[in-house]
Amino acid sequence: MSRSLYTDFFGFTERPFTLSPDPDFLFWSDNHKKALAVLEYGLMTHAPLTVITGEIGAGKTTLIHHLLRNAEKDITIGLISNAQGGRGDLLHWVLYSLGINSDPSDDYISMFQSFQNFVIEEYAQGRNVILVIDEAQNLSMEALEELRMFTNINSGKDELLQLILVGQPELRDLISAPGLVQFAQRVTAAYHLTNLNGPGTRDYICHRLKHAGGSGKEFSIMAVQAIYQETGGVPRLINKICDLALVYAASEEREGVGVDLIRELLADGLFINSEISGEVVQMKNPIGKVLNKAAE
Repeated sequence: MSRSLYTDFFGFTERPFTLSPDPDFLFWSDNHKKALAVLEYGLMTHAPLTVITGEIGAGKTTLIHHLLRNAEKDITIGLISNAQGGRGDLLHWVLYSLGINSDPSDDYISMFQSFQNFVIEEYAQGRNVILVIDEAQNLSMEALEELRMFTNINSGKDELLQLILVGQPELRDLISAPGLVQFAQRVTAAYHLTNLNGPGTRDYICHRLKHAGGSGKEFSIMAVQAIYQETGGVPRLINKICDLALVYAASEEREGVGVDLIRELLADGLFINSEISGEVVQMKNPIGKVLNKAAE
């Protein structure tokens, strides 16, 4: 069983609860539909700044990957993740994301001129440039102000450059700081992606199971309720506990996951990161216990 983990046992075509962002598995909760509508509104209206925030593991990055996959051909997109540093460092990230060559010895003015020329040339070819900054809560106030200055490339009725900022709730607090009033005024559209509720957690689990070739009924109603109570409806945490539960079920040759198995999993000390409160809870026992089960 170690090779297939549990996919063969349940007849899945792939693991339904991997942690990697996968647009194919995107579950369209009401909140995700609204978040996508805000993103599309920002694109259609050529908003200079669109902001999407949400708790860790709420599905922000998966949503962005879906947007990138379905972007129109007349859009040039640069994706930046975890950009950090002071003035000039951000511009290096921007040039790299757009495939603009620059010399390490170039000064800031030269780099910005290359960036501005690229944006204008793309517009002349009928394409708008969009910069997507993921984990934007890591940016400093100086970097956010630098982003605002980038939007000055726009002139008149034409918006040549659009920015989409995606981050954790701290990003909203950062943008609301007194020193970023001008930045906040340029935010045309914003949405905060909340966690799933109880019914949403049930539908989310069912959706992923069916997408992987399952029946959607591999988890009992009571098991789903226990998962929701343990995870608070955070998709990433749901994935973690469901993946482990399926390993347990297959190793014990159970046809489904009941609440007793969820309790067994938790009692064995497989505590997951408490991303709801922002604290990291250490496991009592090594993860090897689960891997041993998978190898039995």
